[in-house]
Amino acid sequence: MKKPKILVIGSINMDLVTQTNTIPKVGETVLGEHFFTVPGGKGANQAVAAAKLGADVTLLGCVGDDAFGSELKQHLQTQGVNTAHIQIISETSTGVASITLSKGDNSIIVVPGANHKLTPAFVQQHEKLIANADLILLQLEIPLDSVVAATDLAQKHQVPVILNPAPMQKLSKNLILQAAYITPNEHELESLLASTNLSEEETNILKEKSIVTKGAKGIQLYESGKEQLVRGYQVEAVDSTGAGDTFNGALAVSLSTGSPLIKASQFANAAAALSVTKLGAQAGMPTKEEVESFLHAQ
Repeated sequence: MKKPKILVIGSINMDLVTQTNTIPKVGETVLGEHFFTVPGGKGANQAVAAAKLGADVTLLGCVGDDAFGSELKQHLQTQGVNTAHIQIISETSTGVASITLSKGDNSIIVVPGANHKLTPAFVQQHEKLIANADLILLQLEIPLDSVVAATDLAQKHQVPVILNPAPMQKLSKNLILQAAYITPNEHELESLLASTNLSEEETNILKEKSIVTKGAKGIQLYESGKEQLVRGYQVEAVDSTGAGDTFNGALAVSLSTGSPLIKASQFANAAAALSVTKLGAQAGMPTKEEVESFLHAQ
């Protein structure tokens, strides 16, 4: 079977991770257990997830001319991601995310750095890449104008877009309506509905294309105006960082191979569940064989 061609346009970060038993309060200092650096960024995470699941993945993004940028680009290549269209921005730092892990949960501060140099003009220079993709994955850790530019070009060339609206911000009605699928969590969907001036018909359209992630509970779909829950999988969580990105990458791969939405959602749920059983956003992402074996055992 031909590999699906997935273009991810998004952020590339180095994650600076601290493990601690206690999250410090304001003004408080606590001792951590471990510190380490791991590749991250929503764009890079989703690209790696899709590549590990067997897709032909190209990542369009920016890194700084520093040690992190060089290391991240090389790492992505080892994960099977095409990095030929990652631009190195001079006199700019690579994006970083400061992550605190405590008891299986996380809190994150992102400093965008070179990710904010991914401009609409840069996107438009790569129109051919967009036109030749089977599916495009977008998130919101790059400038919103660039997300809009990518979606406009995707619509021009009739390429479906999965929009992961994270970190949440106010989106235009046009952007919401152009995306083929939107993957908010419950809070993000509430924010989308509250912040966008949609008619009743447009609200129903948004719900119909929304694949709402609900953690271990699974995901919620809307079909013909009715809610449908696709169950999650119970696993022992070690690190939830990157679970949503794994879900999006897996969903893109499954949909690109022609799977119906419910089957694709089940596949993505299983991939996300497996991802939280290991430490590190990208290190924990499963292969296609691991996901299929996991599903077979359920």
